[in-house]
Amino acid sequence: MGMTSKCAILGIGRLGICRLSNDVTGGVMWGYYVALALRSSGRSKALTALVIVLLAFGVSACMVSYAVFRATTSDPLPGKSSRLYVPLIDNLGPSYNWYGEPGDTLSYIDAMVLWQAHKASRQTLLYPTKWQVESDNPSVPAMTETGDAVTADFFSMFDVPFRFGSGWTANDDAQHATVAVISRHLNEALFGGQNSVGQEIRLDGQLFRIGGVLEDWNPRPRFFDVGDDVRPFDDVGDIYIPFTRATDMKKDSTFSLCPTDSQAFDESNWGAYLHSECDRIVAWVDLATPADADRYREYLRHYAAEQQRLGRFSWPPNIRLRNLTVWLAYLQVTPRASSLSMLVSASFLLIVLVNVVGLMLARFMRRAPEIGIRRALGASRAAIYRQFLIEAATMGCVGGLLGVALTLLGVWGAGGLFEPNIARLVHADSSLIALTVLLAIAATVASALYPTWRAAQTQPAWQIKIN
Repeated sequence: MGMTSKCAILGIGRLGICRLSNDVTGGVMWGYYVALALRSSGRSKALTALVIVLLAFGVSACMVSYAVFRATTSDPLPGKSSRLYVPLIDNLGPSYNWYGEPGDTLSYIDAMVLWQAHKASRQTLLYPTKWQVESDNPSVPAMTETGDAVTADFFSMFDVPFRFGSGWTANDDAQHATVAVISRHLNEALFGGQNSVGQEIRLDGQLFRIGGVLEDWNPRPRFFDVGDDVRPFDDVGDIYIPFTRATDMKKDSTFSLCPTDSQAFDESNWGAYLHSECDRIVAWVDLATPADADRYREYLRHYAAEQQRLGRFSWPPNIRLRNLTVWLAYLQVTPRASSLSMLVSASFLLIVLVNVVGLMLARFMRRAPEIGIRRALGASRAAIYRQFLIEAATMGCVGGLLGVALTLLGVWGAGGLFEPNIARLVHADSSLIALTVLLAIAATVASALYPTWRAAQTQPAWQIKIN
């Protein structure tokens, strides 16, 4: 009896079982399995649709949370974060420590010692400021802008891009030059976007020559001057002037930590304030190798020990040296809402997958007669595995495409769940779309492993006897 007559007697030609044996040997097995998956989905539309919808919602919730988490944990300086360090020295003592950790900034005394020691290839001191800005153009009103007082290495250390001109030099720092670098945004407001290098602006009533105009530069998170009044996802400032000139102008930081017995800020006693133990200055050093970092850490320890011997500190040396990556982790810049949403969405996806396992099991076990007959005709367990896993991958692909649509919708609506300065960082790109589809396929195939194993254990003789 030939294969065709055997199929006719069994009444299973419409299932494509006999044709499968020919297709497998013909090398078009995978395409046939996909066609079989589509035919099977047509026979169990409700279960298939439920699996696809569940997957789409689970995967999209997870991917929206991932997009937010990715935006808030990105490296602001890829390739350089491991060599840029923040040195800290405890000058306030255990009463002002947080679980033994020194403050996040340095006093003017310690900052100047580190800067003048030149123990690093590049180094910068900085602190955030606010300025009253005026231009010679009468049609442009005076405005209040934020910025930073920095030293010359700031621009090269942090790869700050320039549209026009450049930053100043170490000699300008030494000469306390009245030079400024402004943002592209401020340049457009004051000079209509033209090359303004050499022009002058008035900051707090004092004339400054513009030495450079920045390109669009807004690192996320804002890592270099985070403090009480500066948050990790705030926009960077629009004005940068030499640290030494800002000090001459008695320009204070927007944040400071002073011991209770210190000289409060008073412009008439600026010298006493500078040499007090108030912490308000951020220092960064560029250390190319771990050995350089170890040497700098030892220098900090020796300096703190010397201050103890001189009687300035009454506690053992307490210093820290953290690179950019560790510094961001220490500051816990990732919003708790972002981490929590990632955890909740991952848990939701896990619950979805448990339900998908049940649906897959019901879907596959309903086809036990078909499996038994195929096994009786010579199909191996491996063939059953291939067929059902390809069916699962097909449903995962469709669920992934629906998940992409829901993910795009979720990214668009992120502003309703997160702060505006975080929500605007969230975006969907090709990598997020591809990852959504791949996650859906992988999740579906993983969910189908147990149901497929159960289906492959079907005993052919028992099913033939029943049917």
